[in-house]
Amino acid sequence: QAAALQTYNNELVKCFDDLCSKREELSLQIKLEEEEKERLQHDIRSLSEKLSRVNESLAQKMAAHNTIDRTIAETEAAYTKILESSQSLLSVLKQQAGNFSKTSEPRRKEH
Repeated sequence: QAAALQTYNNELVKCFDDLCSKREELSLQIKLEEEEKERLQHDIRSLSEKLSRVNESLAQKMAAHNTIDRTIAETEAAYTKILESSQSLLSVLKQQAGNFSKTSEPRRKEH
């Protein structure tokens, strides 16, 4: 019986030592993963801040782009109106010049 108790005791000590080794190994893995988790959380915070800055910059640039598009469209419309007015003015001036030429021509004497 003493030999059996000694065998059980030896197995118990071995199992206990194995559990202690596994605990140490798991503790090391936990520590490493917690460190990795901290790095990842830091990276996420950093990237989130960067994303926020990029989104803000993008929104400002898109607003400026839209303003420029609107200004270009308004300028083109105004320029088209100027061209149309210039054409109308030119037509009126040509017509008036033609009328003036007709009234200022010397009349021919009829015989």
